Order: sequence, then structure tokens, then C-alpha cells
Amino acid sequence: MISVIIPAHDAQETLGECLAALKAQTLDRDQYEILVVDDGSADRTAEIARQHAVRLIQQPKVGPAAARNRGAKAARGEILLFTDADCEPAPDWIEQMLAPFRDPEIAGAKGVYRTRQGGLVPRFVQLEYEDRYARMSRQVCIDFVDTYSAAYRRDIFLANGGFDVLFPTASVEDQEFSFRLARKGYRLLFAPGAVVYHRHDTTPGEYWRRKFGIGYWKALLLRWHPERAVRDSHTPQVLKAQIGLVGLLGLSFLLASFWAPAGWAAASIAGLFLLTAVSFLLRVVARDPAVGVVAPFLLLWRALALGAGLVAGFLRFSFRASPHRPPISGLSRAVKRAMDVLGSVAGLILGAPLLALAAVAIKLDSSGPVLFVQERAGENGRPFRMAKLRTMVEGAERMMPDPTDLASSASSASPAIKRRGDPRVTRVGRLLRRTGLDELPQLWNVLKGEMSLVGPRPEETRVVRSYSDWHRQRLAVKPGMTGPMQVQGRADLGLDERVRLELDYIRDYSLWKDLWILARTAAAVVSGRGAY
Repeated sequence: MISVIIPAHDAQETLGECLAALKAQTLDRDQYEILVVDDGSADRTAEIARQHAVRLIQQPKVGPAAARNRGAKAARGEILLFTDADCEPAPDWIEQMLAPFRDPEIAGAKGVYRTRQGGLVPRFVQLEYEDRYARMSRQVCIDFVDTYSAAYRRDIFLANGGFDVLFPTASVEDQEFSFRLARKGYRLLFAPGAVVYHRHDTTPGEYWRRKFGIGYWKALLLRWHPERAVRDSHTPQVLKAQIGLVGLLGLSFLLASFWAPAGWAAASIAGLFLLTAVSFLLRVVARDPAVGVVAPFLLLWRALALGAGLVAGFLRFSFRASPHRPPISGLSRAVKRAMDVLGSVAGLILGAPLLALAAVAIKLDSSGPVLFVQERAGENGRPFRMAKLRTMVEGAERMMPDPTDLASSASSASPAIKRRGDPRVTRVGRLLRRTGLDELPQLWNVLKGEMSLVGPRPEETRVVRSYSDWHRQRLAVKPGMTGPMQVQGRADLGLDERVRLELDYIRDYSLWKDLWILARTAAAVVSGRGAY
């Protein structure tokens, strides 16, 4: 059973078309249910839902986030599909949304908007969306799912609390939930064939109000997910530059009234703004020349609205206690990254002689390459290629390990935890492991930003696949060359013990704790405690 959930508030003008489209899907009707959650409507919304013989849930008005959560709890389906009351799904929408879930590792999926409107503003809005869809289609996984065309596994949705009801209106509550899942390394996919038709903004005023609202509530979201200010799979980096340039442009205009050089600065900033928009404008002109005429003004309008919303949101939320806190604050992330860059550069320079000696010893001791490169799970579960000095015989990964060396099952409490005495480890390899020198090449991973000097140890991606939701919390930060595991047991610790230490590290993170762990790492390496 698949459950389609539609939150609705005073939706009498559009709900009928939405439900008619859902009842005309290519999937057999007995394979899915439709739930309408009437969020305190004062019009004919509930009556229309009854006419279409769908499941109706009524509640006082508390907002779309709470309405979707109510529908999810009442749903009978294993997969939850979300759309909005002003959307008209294409006939194959459900089948297209389900396609990604053939892979059991997929936790969620996102579809796309289309429109049949002919006005300049809605055509611009559609091209704006399509530009972002093109960006998302180039990514293996995404972290940004909008509920106008969304799907999640019900068990994962409920285990993670659903949408945050602190967002009282339709704004960025869907982004926040997908960011929360991505932080735990859950895989989310883009499904470009899952189409819903929508009535976009028709006037500049409507467009302004929507973008201002997004910016306003995004200010709250960024307090919980400061890393998304740097990157997410949906937002173009150039948009962030445009918002900043519009702010500088406004400041220049103010200064120009009493300082003449500010006028030249304003002209230069305006030119820079146009330069940032050239690529998008060329695509718009190629697709729709008429929209290309108004696109520069709407881009400026968009940046103004988003920027004004962000400023208003930061003014409101920055001085209020937040019920959520990020694993690492924005300022601490910046300082930690600076420390990583300086430490990795210094370590690579000072460690170069040791790396050279180790390389010679490895080659003399056994045949095979000097480096061992393996895929590991990084921040948010993103895979990366981690380098180590080779400490095992060539082809060790293809050798069946002794059952006493590895945990017997990935579903056990401590999957894939390596034990001492592995016969595949070479003589030089044992020395490198005991001293920790085999980890030195990871300084390159730190410099690239895939790892940090301190953090949870990077796990093999095959082990992450067997994680419970609780274990996945350790993926919220970059993995480290050293961390709680290195100074409190190393390989002597089982998975659950190690995760508890790492979650304590994340929950009580401070830069002083990083320095303390770095200081203790040397003592742990010298003692050889827990080495393997």
C-alpha cells in the first residue's frame, strides 16, 4: 500500500483537480490510498474530499507541517507520497515517485514542477525551477526535497519525527526535514519524471511575498543547519552572491547621496550582478526570448526579496533561544576548518621524510602499492576515497577473513569491528599501525575538506549500510584522523561503545575538546593501547 498525503487549507478552488488527477493514475487504484488532511478550512475543502471518496482527516488549523505529520501517522502505506492541494499530478506520477525505492537503500525522493500558465512571471518561475533541476540531475544523491512532489519511507519518516511544526506556514519545513535526513547519511534521489503541474506566482507582488517568506524562515533553518549556508543540492552558489551584491548595491545608493565615489561603486556592483546572471540569462533567452527581456529585473527582485527576508528572519530569531542546535556552530565550523588546513599543511611538510622512509620499508617488506585507498563514508554519509599506507598483503580485501577477526554479522551490535592478530597484516604494517604512521596520508583528505583532524573515525560504506537510525547520528560531522575512539580504546571498542563516545563528542563539541584529543592522541599512539 502506498499513501498519498495532501494537506489542505481553504483549498476548494484547486483540491478537486488534484484529487481527480490522483484517482486517474496509471498505478492500480487498489495499490494506493489518498489522505486529505483538512487543516481548519472554512470553505468547501472537506466537502470536496468527501465527494471524491478519499480518507479525510480534519483538525484545527495548525499548519501544513503538522497536517502532513498527522497524515503520515494515520497512513497505512509503507511509502509516503506528499503533494499539495494546488498541484495536479501527471498520470504516471505515483509510478515515477516509486521507481527510486526499488533500491532498498533509498530513503526519499523528489519530483518536479511543471506549469501550463502563459504569463511572463510564471514562465520565469518555471525556468528558474528547471535551472535548479538541471543542477540536481548531475548529482548522485540530493539533500533537498520539496513536498510538492516528495516521497519517503514511512518508518524512516516517523523515526525522525517528520516535519518540524515550529514552521507554522508553508515555507522551508520540507527543506529542513530533508537536511535532517541527509545529515544522517540517508540517500535521497531526484526523480525528474515525477511531474506535478502547478499554478506559479502570477504577479511580481506574489513572487516577492513567496521569496520573502522563504528567506525569512530560512534564517531560522540556518541556525540549525549552518553548513547549508555553504552548500546544498538545490541552491545555486551564484544566488548567494547575488543576494550579497544586492545588499552592497543598496548600501552604495545610500552612501552616494553624500559621497560621490559611492555612485561609481554602485555602478560597478550592478555590473557584477549582471555578470553573475549571464549564464542563466543566456539559457532563458534560448528557451523563451520574451521571458529573457524581464528576467534581469526579476532576478534583481528575487535577490532583494530573499535578502530582505533573511535580514528580517535573522533579526527575529538570532536573539531567541532555539529548541535545536547544530552539531557544530557556524563560527566553530569556520575555526575548525582553518585549524584543519593549517594542521594538514604543517603535517604534510613535516611528515614527508617519515612518509618516504615508510614507503621504502613497505616496498622492501612485501609486493604491492605503497598506498591503500578505500571508499569511506564522510560527513552526511557522502562517500570519499581515503588513503592510508598499505599495512596488509596485496589483495587482502579479496581474502576471506577469519571469522574470529571480524564480527559475525553486519546486523549484530558491533558489525565489522577489526580485531588483533589478522594474518593479512605485514611485519612493517604492524609497526605502522602501532605508531599510527599508516594514517599520515589522510592529511591530504583533511586538506581537501573530506576529513578533519579530529572527529568520528571514517567508516567503510558497507558498514554504514547496516547502521540503525541511532548509529547514523555520528555522520553529522566530518570524520577525523583521530577522535574519541583513538584516545579511549581504539580497536578495543565495539561499535555501540564507539558511537556513544562519538555522539558525546558531537553533542558537547568545542574547539578545546579537539585540542585535548589531539594532545592525548600522541600518548595513545606511544602506548599502543587498542592498536591492531
